[in-house]
Amino acid sequence: MAYADHSMNSSRMASIVIVALIHVVLGYAFVTGLGMKYVKKAAEQLNVIDVVEEAPPPEEEPPPPPPDRPIEPPPVVAPPPIVQTPAPPPAVTIVRTPPPVFTPTPVAPPAPPPPKQAAKAATPRGNPGSWVTPDDYPSRALREERAGTTGFRLSVGADGKVTDCQVTSSSGSNDLDTEACKMLMRRARFRPAEDTSGNPMASSYSSRVVWQIPR
Repeated sequence: MAYADHSMNSSRMASIVIVALIHVVLGYAFVTGLGMKYVKKAAEQLNVIDVVEEAPPPEEEPPPPPPDRPIEPPPVVAPPPIVQTPAPPPAVTIVRTPPPVFTPTPVAPPAPPPPKQAAKAATPRGNPGSWVTPDDYPSRALREERAGTTGFRLSVGADGKVTDCQVTSSSGSNDLDTEACKMLMRRARFRPAEDTSGNPMASSYSSRVVWQIPR
């Protein structure tokens, strides 16, 4: 069986090769014959025409001008007149300068004259101890047994009368200080101070009121 299969395969291969060769030969013949046919047909239809160039005609000379007619010169064209435009006047710029402002310099007021020095101080008239007495003790301060010392300064006019009273040191009780100035303004009188010329002048007087609870 194996030998028979091998013989059949060899025969089949030989047949295939022969058929392939036949196809190749037929194809080559077909292609070669068809190409030659079209080449011959194209050669028959091709016509070659020789073109002969013609010589250019001779140039004609221009006729000479007539001898009796003079040649006129070209007309003279005058150039257009030149128009000069006057230049515009230069612009004038007006600068308004504001008037100068003068700021007055403030003048310092004159210094006040120095206070006159009293050549003679103001002196009390009468006993200063009678200006404020134990009978002037405020009742409430007396009940509460409050005591203290009130320092004061009196302003004395040129007529010797007291014009003002200022507490320079408090006793610690407002009612005691108020009562002291009240009695001093009412009862205190002075001989006014005098300047170097002997004229009366305003001055001041300072002292103290001691508040003690009467026993």
